[in-house]
Amino acid sequence: MQSRNGGAFTIAHISDIHCGGPDFVPNLLERAINEINEMQPGIVICSGDLTTFGFEHEYAQAKRYLERIECESVVVIPGNHDSRNVGYVHFEDMFGARNSVLRCDGVTVVAVDSTEPDLDNGQIGRGRYRWIEEQFAESAADELRIFVLHHHLLPVPGTGRERNVVYDAGDCLECLQRAGVDLVLSGHKHVPYAWRLENLFVVNAGTVSSRRLRGKTRPCYNVIEITDGHVDVWRKYPFHGEERIIQFSTETLAFEKYTTRIEDEVTART
Repeated sequence: MQSRNGGAFTIAHISDIHCGGPDFVPNLLERAINEINEMQPGIVICSGDLTTFGFEHEYAQAKRYLERIECESVVVIPGNHDSRNVGYVHFEDMFGARNSVLRCDGVTVVAVDSTEPDLDNGQIGRGRYRWIEEQFAESAADELRIFVLHHHLLPVPGTGRERNVVYDAGDCLECLQRAGVDLVLSGHKHVPYAWRLENLFVVNAGTVSSRRLRGKTRPCYNVIEITDGHVDVWRKYPFHGEERIIQFSTETLAFEKYTTRIEDEVTART
């Protein structure tokens, strides 16, 4: 995929690959990896649910796939499925720390494990708020600040009764506002969406390689392009093209959100 903005710094964001389960579709993930390698992003982010049940062999399969990504800066966190059956120990063995910080070419990424063992809901926890703020405080004023977690901080339209935002979503959002975060990336519900909340832009990714889809949503992942304070977020469908979902300025906070086929379907169902 060619960059639509010449010289843009590109971030690929995939989520909820769900290796090992009966609904995992290998050729979708393989296609997405090939597309990502062609675009040569500066950062690749995987926001959790690498596995279906948190078993070691599922982690091993996920690791084999993610190792095929040709990018030096890959950020990976666990999701709620990964923390089942004490699976977080396999995550640490194969992918390292469950919380991480990456600084790369004017972008700071702070990624946090929001999961609780064997529970679908999650939390950040007030004990980590100061640490999160300290990591972003080390960023230059003009750097793009990105926070990554698996669970979503805002309810997602078209996903039924809301049960799975993080327990401390309100306090976490306030923490991120204090830290000057520009963009929040998450996954979890397999329904992509985008919002602006005060000074934050929140972008949820769908599943890139699972048939566990709600309504008429399709497997997809996100591509973020950054050029001189301007951010474009595109939704990419393996094998089936792409569409821009939101663009915004980190300086003025002016933004334009695009109605997509997925959001048309969400509106029709709600």
